[in-house]
Amino acid sequence: MSGILYGVGVGPGDSELITLKALKLIKSAEIIAYPKLEGSESFARTIIAGFIEFPKKEIVIDIPMSEQRLPAQKAYDIAAERISTYLEADKNVVVLCEGDPFFYGSFMYLHSRLSGKYETEVIPGVSSLTTCAAVANRPLAARNEVLAILPGPLSEEELTRRLSDTNSAAIMKVGRHLKKIKRVINDLGLTRFSYYVERASLKEQKVLTLAEAPEIAPYFSMILVTKGEDPWL
Repeated sequence: MSGILYGVGVGPGDSELITLKALKLIKSAEIIAYPKLEGSESFARTIIAGFIEFPKKEIVIDIPMSEQRLPAQKAYDIAAERISTYLEADKNVVVLCEGDPFFYGSFMYLHSRLSGKYETEVIPGVSSLTTCAAVANRPLAARNEVLAILPGPLSEEELTRRLSDTNSAAIMKVGRHLKKIKRVINDLGLTRFSYYVERASLKEQKVLTLAEAPEIAPYFSMILVTKGEDPWL
C-alpha cells in the first residue's frame, strides 16, 4: 500500500475560482506541497490560504530563479524524493499548482517522476488562458478556427511565423519579452486585434488594448490576438 499523489489546480488567483473538488481535497489533506520561487512567497499557497487551517505538513518546493533547466530539475528531484517518503508511508500528498496542473503547470515535473510508481490523480483547474479571455471579453476561437498558444520567449522570427499561420493566439510568459512581442504584432498589422491582460482575476488586474499596454509587463500577463475572421454569429 502507498498513498495517493494529487496534482490539484487552484486556478489563476481569485480564490473563488477554485473548484469544489479541489477545495474538498485541500481541506482534507494532511500533507500539502507547493512550488515557491526563491525569494518570494508561494502564489499557489496564497490562493488557498483563506480556506484551510494550518498547521498542516507543508513541503515547500524551492525553485531557483534561473533560465537554465538543470537547477529547477534538481529542485524537482529533491521534492519528488521528499514526497515519496510520505507516499511510501501510506500518506496522501496534495500538490498545489496555480492554474491547471497540465497547462504549463509545475506539477507535470513531479508527475513524470512519481506517477509510474504511485497512484496519481490530477484535478484540473481554471487556467489563465480561459480566465484572460473571460476578463477581456474576447472569445478565443469559433467553429474551425485554430488557436495557437505561444510562449513569449520564442524568437521574433518564430513568433512572426506562428502568428501568421493561425486565426487566434494567446501569448504567455510575456514579462521582459513584451517589447519584442509588440513589435512582431505591429509589423503583422494585428495591433488592433490584440489585447493585453495582466494579473487576471486579481484585484490588480489590468485589461488594455495592446496599444495601451505598458512598456514593462509582469510574468503573470498575457496577450490575446483574435483576428476576428469569424464574427461569432
